[in-house]
Amino acid sequence: MYALVDCNNFYASCERVFQPEFNGKPVAILSNNDGCVISRSNEAKAAGVPMGAPAFKIRELVKEKNVKLFSSNYPLYGDLSNRVMEILRQFTPNVEIYSIDEAFLNFDGVGVLDYQDYGLQMKSRIQKWLGLPVCIGFAETKALSKLANKIAKEFQERTKGVYVIDTDEKRIKALKWTKIEDVWGIGYRTKKKAKLRNINTALDFINPVHEAWIKKEMGVIGLRLKCELEGKSVLDLEPLPEQRKSIATTRSFPKQISDFDLLRERIVTFASVCAEKLRKQNSCCHTIIVMLVIDKHSVKSSQYYFNMAVTLSYATNSTLTISNTAIEMLKKLHKGNEGIRFKKAGVIVTELIDEDKKQFQLFEEENPKHLALMKVMDQLNTKIGNRKVKLASQNLKLTWDMNQNHLSPKYTTDFSKLLEVKCL
Repeated sequence: MYALVDCNNFYASCERVFQPEFNGKPVAILSNNDGCVISRSNEAKAAGVPMGAPAFKIRELVKEKNVKLFSSNYPLYGDLSNRVMEILRQFTPNVEIYSIDEAFLNFDGVGVLDYQDYGLQMKSRIQKWLGLPVCIGFAETKALSKLANKIAKEFQERTKGVYVIDTDEKRIKALKWTKIEDVWGIGYRTKKKAKLRNINTALDFINPVHEAWIKKEMGVIGLRLKCELEGKSVLDLEPLPEQRKSIATTRSFPKQISDFDLLRERIVTFASVCAEKLRKQNSCCHTIIVMLVIDKHSVKSSQYYFNMAVTLSYATNSTLTISNTAIEMLKKLHKGNEGIRFKKAGVIVTELIDEDKKQFQLFEEENPKHLALMKVMDQLNTKIGNRKVKLASQNLKLTWDMNQNHLSPKYTTDFSKLLEVKCL
């Protein structure tokens, strides 16, 4: 048996944990730089706040409906997500973290007698320990557990947030109720093609007459999805990759930048963060990419994306090497584009290898002192926190330069922001 556990309106719920005065009131979360809406509470949805709406377009609506806006607080969301996953591991060791607010669970060998009751225990513990609402769907396959979760969320009063598809009758009823566009793995283009064949529900999708079409349009992925919806489990839990295959640090600027020195400071900071992440997962990179982006609505030219890549003869995770290489690329990209205002920049490192598999070169090699220097730098930053030890070419006061006018405190990741409780 599988389960899908999904936190309800996760970002908004995280903010409400520490500011309960916003329970029952419309809450919306803005993206980096307070750009657009990326998460809404049910009350904000009811107030008509559209998903993805630019913040400047909903100013009047926010005032009129008294919507509380928050800037994205990813340290808080990430920490609470980790705590949710730890609680789930108390119920089964088989947990696949699907996203920051979703996880698939498998109960093979756990010996659960009553899944409805087990789900209510999980839901109750997460609510009691963290204050986060979740919904849980149980079924014999991962795809069906997604459907069960959707039913649990849609009919919370009747299901109490937990729904189990454990009979063929329930499965057929759920498939008949689910629109084709709501099926896990059906994208916008596939939905359009499916509707042209009168495939409007998940039940239509598993009709044998459509099998050849599914094979042609979706290949083996579509056939696996069909099997899952028929109750035949073909998708197992997927382990988390131990290492990333590439690391990207990109950000939009709060104000567009044309000054080279300001651009260089951002590029050095992004390169430093990439190098730090490489060392954290014990990797080195061969290739470094620098990118600059112009606001395409503000220029007449068709080119608004500039990038350059350099492959080093040796693998590295040194902040000095990666930053200096990135600066040289920035100089070349900026030459001839002086005066152009850029809205976004980034550094990407790729062609990663394990640090202990690095091959040394005979004629060209990195300064061996870098390794010891980076080790001390990482130790100090781990001890002091907040990336206090930086290159002199970085802004020493801040790492991320973003508009975060509605940012809540980092309640669980910063000792200075811990809530104080007065006992009378």
